[in-house]
Amino acid sequence: MKVSFPRMGHSHLAFRWLMEEIGLECIVPPEPNNETLDLGVRYSPEFACIPFKVLMGSYLQVAEMGAEVIVTSGGCGPCRAGYYWVMHQKLLEEIGVKTKVIAFEDPMCGIWDFIRKLNLFRNAGGVSIRHFVRAFKTAWEKVKVIDDMEILSHEVRPYEVTKGSTSQALQKSLGLLDQAKDRKQVEEARQEGLQILKNVPQDINRNPLKVGIIGEIYVLLEPSINQYMQQMLGDMGVRAERSIYLSSYTRNNTFSQGEQDVRQAARPYLNEKCIGGHGVNSIGETVLYARHGYDGVIQLAPFSCIPEIVARSILPKVSRELDIPVLTFFLDEQTSKAGVETRLEAFIDLLDMRREKRGIKSASLITLPTGREKFDGAQKLVAADK
Repeated sequence: MKVSFPRMGHSHLAFRWLMEEIGLECIVPPEPNNETLDLGVRYSPEFACIPFKVLMGSYLQVAEMGAEVIVTSGGCGPCRAGYYWVMHQKLLEEIGVKTKVIAFEDPMCGIWDFIRKLNLFRNAGGVSIRHFVRAFKTAWEKVKVIDDMEILSHEVRPYEVTKGSTSQALQKSLGLLDQAKDRKQVEEARQEGLQILKNVPQDINRNPLKVGIIGEIYVLLEPSINQYMQQMLGDMGVRAERSIYLSSYTRNNTFSQGEQDVRQAARPYLNEKCIGGHGVNSIGETVLYARHGYDGVIQLAPFSCIPEIVARSILPKVSRELDIPVLTFFLDEQTSKAGVETRLEAFIDLLDMRREKRGIKSASLITLPTGREKFDGAQKLVAADK
């Protein structure tokens, strides 16, 4: 069986390893590019959001590469993203593409269906349950280490002496992880990779602006859609923290309700348990970033995303009451890197002027906030080391 999946950041390293380890042939989707988006726009409904269009284009690309099955996620609740895989399957069939889309729903919505689909791939690979479980655990460890490395890279980048050195160190670290074949080797790669990142020459006398990034999960996790915004901010000397990483999102939304602190923070402004997507999270995360002394917040949202539109209508009140500037990007196929960069530069200038008015001068390295430890590995290492 030839299997593929959506591309989300560096997570393909773990997913590819898992598929190959259980005996399946994996077709890694290319990083979304202009061709991907052109295909997606051509075959998607005009009103569909950019994640839908990018995924549609990506599915067509991997189908052309020979993928027989595409593994993706579903979802329950009011967000229409949970139904995207059904629409993608229907559109592929209309085009004449025989590739099948299989979606894993939240186990809380149906544990037996989840297990049945896991067994489908285990049987296709012809491996034992024991081997499958061991491979699954190793892949999960890889996902967590990928996030640890990426988190640390965004902590280091604003302090790097030589521009681009952090990105080079990250690629080297990910390369070590890619070669790991079991959990022991994954841990060894983690330790060595994080050390490589910490060894990047840094100017610790800088006092960079701190900006939180919130919004819809896919446009946050796939940098090619948001024009590599987090890296761009780091290159500008800004310490940017993303509110969502794949490992933390999975932990918080699989077999648990998770993120209670975020929901509690959002309650004075949006007292609803679920409006779909990450609308509630966008409000709660902004409140938490304000409490932790961040200079500003950037919201990333697909154009026409209802949950993020709801959040956007509330964020001005949060911004006024908590005195934290918020900049919103609605992303679609018309979004350009130059446009994003221009708006970011203006926003950073605004934050710099706010600091100057408050009389904040350059100081020693700012330590991480301790009130919201989402990422035990990398954050504690950075805080301890610096």
